[in-house]
Amino acid sequence: MPYAWGFWRMCLASMLFFASFNLIIPELPQYLLSLGGGQGQKGYIIGLFTLAAMLSRPLSGKLADTVGRVPVMLIGGVVCLVVGLLYPVLTTVVGFLLLRFFHGFSTGFTPTGSAAYVADGVPVQQRGQAMGYLGFFNSLGMAAGPALGSAIMQLTHMGYNWLFLTSTALALVSVLALVGLKETLPVQSRKPIWTLRLRKEDLIEPRVLPPVLVLLFTSFSFGVVLTLIPDMATVLGMSNKGTFFSVFTLSSLLSRLTAGRVSDRVGRIPVLLVSTALLTAAMVVVGLAQTRGYFMLGAALYGFALGTNSPALYAWALDLSPADKKGRGMGTVYMALEMAIGLGALVSGYLYQGVGPRLSWAFFMSGGLCALAFAYLLLHLHRQDRPKG
Repeated sequence: MPYAWGFWRMCLASMLFFASFNLIIPELPQYLLSLGGGQGQKGYIIGLFTLAAMLSRPLSGKLADTVGRVPVMLIGGVVCLVVGLLYPVLTTVVGFLLLRFFHGFSTGFTPTGSAAYVADGVPVQQRGQAMGYLGFFNSLGMAAGPALGSAIMQLTHMGYNWLFLTSTALALVSVLALVGLKETLPVQSRKPIWTLRLRKEDLIEPRVLPPVLVLLFTSFSFGVVLTLIPDMATVLGMSNKGTFFSVFTLSSLLSRLTAGRVSDRVGRIPVLLVSTALLTAAMVVVGLAQTRGYFMLGAALYGFALGTNSPALYAWALDLSPADKKGRGMGTVYMALEMAIGLGALVSGYLYQGVGPRLSWAFFMSGGLCALAFAYLLLHLHRQDRPKG
């Protein structure tokens, strides 16, 4: 694999980046309440974060295709670092929500740069496999982050400020891992940042709309999970709110390493049909869970389904993106991702509002949307979806 050392170094930095902002997520709903926020505002924790990420995608995609992949990844890490330092300073509800918005800009940049970096250095026949490896490291960060965050709160009794400082430290190490990384964007394609002009056609790459539509239907569920799982864990008497996130993320590791490779061989759509069917089932299981056992079963099934879905979906988007517009293509895909997650968070937070019987409704709604994605893919099964270059 070309740029072998750079690829693995980028994966390590990405893992630390994901651990940084996921570390605080399970504890944020309670933190918001401690600041005087209301139950109905919980959806803003993820909603504002993903809104900012979505708005920044066109810019990050343009920068990745003109300035370089590495600078875009560095911008995301630095934003994550600075905002982490500010959480202990701005301790009002408005200040906290404002920081959640700006924190979202970090995920608008780093994943876009890393996906384009993969497209540069990996042969098309191994693209799904490489996205699976990147997703594997991201999942390690997503698993370690919530578990570490809950441990800090439960075992050390050091409080929220230490939680935020730990998040900042992980972001710092992520940035240091990227410093000096070899740029993969060809020299002839690079332009000075001051010459950047964001035009209307830079906002969306139309060729990636098929995977974007699937992503919109399936990623709504992730916004619901991020918003309501801490509450569901509390209802079921679980003191560690990060357990669900750790189980589903670790489960996704089992499928990420193989699902991308399978999609390289049999095509993206057949793999996505399996993953959307599993996502539908997972949301139903979580919505019906009345015991910790079924709750953890839903977490494991959801993780396996998500780990199967993501590498094939992102590889499909890279397949469809023009050679000189990989950043724009992935920016469009990630913009849809943030839109879906944000809608899932806002809708589920508004729907629930602390009323117990409503807790399951959002999960059933998510399952229905995943079923729609399955139906859409069935309609496109006859099309050739293998990589073309």
